[in-house]
Amino acid sequence: MDFDLPEEHSAFRDVIRRWVDNECPKDWARELEADEDSYPHALWDKFTEAGLHGVGIDEEFGGQGGDVLMQMVLARELARSLGGLSWIWGITSFAGSKSIGLYGSDEQKAKYLPRIAAGELKAAISFTEPSGGTDLLGSMATTAEQVDGGWVLNGEKIWSSSAHVADYLLCIARSDKTVEKAHQGLTLFWVPADSQGVSITPLPKLGMRSMGSCTVVYDNVFVADENVLAEPHNAWYTLLPTLNNERIMVGAFCLGVIDGVLEDALAYVMQRKAFGRFIGEFQALQHYIADIATAQKTTELLLYYCASKQARGEPVGNEANMLKLHASEAANQAADLGIQMLGGMGYSAETDMQRYWRDSRLWRIGPITNEMVKNGIAQSLGLPRSY
Repeated sequence: MDFDLPEEHSAFRDVIRRWVDNECPKDWARELEADEDSYPHALWDKFTEAGLHGVGIDEEFGGQGGDVLMQMVLARELARSLGGLSWIWGITSFAGSKSIGLYGSDEQKAKYLPRIAAGELKAAISFTEPSGGTDLLGSMATTAEQVDGGWVLNGEKIWSSSAHVADYLLCIARSDKTVEKAHQGLTLFWVPADSQGVSITPLPKLGMRSMGSCTVVYDNVFVADENVLAEPHNAWYTLLPTLNNERIMVGAFCLGVIDGVLEDALAYVMQRKAFGRFIGEFQALQHYIADIATAQKTTELLLYYCASKQARGEPVGNEANMLKLHASEAANQAADLGIQMLGGMGYSAETDMQRYWRDSRLWRIGPITNEMVKNGIAQSLGLPRSY
């Protein structure tokens, strides 16, 4: 059994790694996120110039092609330098190209995928309810009422990252209140962000800075029938493949953070002296390095396994949950160890360890909490539902 990347993917990784080092170095990433209230349009434009928005989009729609594994290789390499700023690419890749590509109509694909591939369209995810968090289904208060020619949305969403600069919002809403189960009667909408009745407000937060996470209020927002994605009232079943893809992407970003932490930690311990010796000679720090390197390899193996399975069209829900759980815990612990090894400099905004820690801390909470992930894994093994 071969655990190495296929040759095509390995060559792509090497190209992207050089591009990131030249075009998106870590010091520039620190500058971007230091300007917390400004969306990094310059970073988006760099992705556009390099054709990265087209990765994963079929060539017939102006994309670069590439399977799920190719996308995750890209996500990993971006996060090694950019950390959470990698979502500047990832959000539209998930909410736009992946969603439209998987369950958009032929007309929707022809209309939107070329614009996404060309970097002309930004999308944002508008799922989370203020009262629910991970309990998306149980807390679903956003409603969609069918009217002549379309639907009228009312409700509020929260933690919609980059919504303030998005052209379209991928929104899920309750469209049938008569159903027996919470996962039924939901519809997915591709909402123009400039629609009358949409109001967007950025939220301050710990990490993922400069990309903007927002509340989105829908006040009698009309959405035309042509902007419904897939079959009405059946959104939850439609979404499952992309939710798995999102968790795999989180795993890829986490692995990139681990890469960046290990890279910076090794460079530091091999040049920093204390008590007359390089601190890399101290056993305690060597153990920290070994822990991070082990986390790097185990996360890599699980990531490539999940991405390869999804690329082949095989079920990957349980494994995607395991990846998200393991990778987020490993990345945040690696960043914490990195701060410890750098000491005061690890706490300083002049280095990247604190940025890696702040960004990776979110991935233990979203897009689903690790506690809920563990519940799902336990249930998959035959244990009763615990919530």
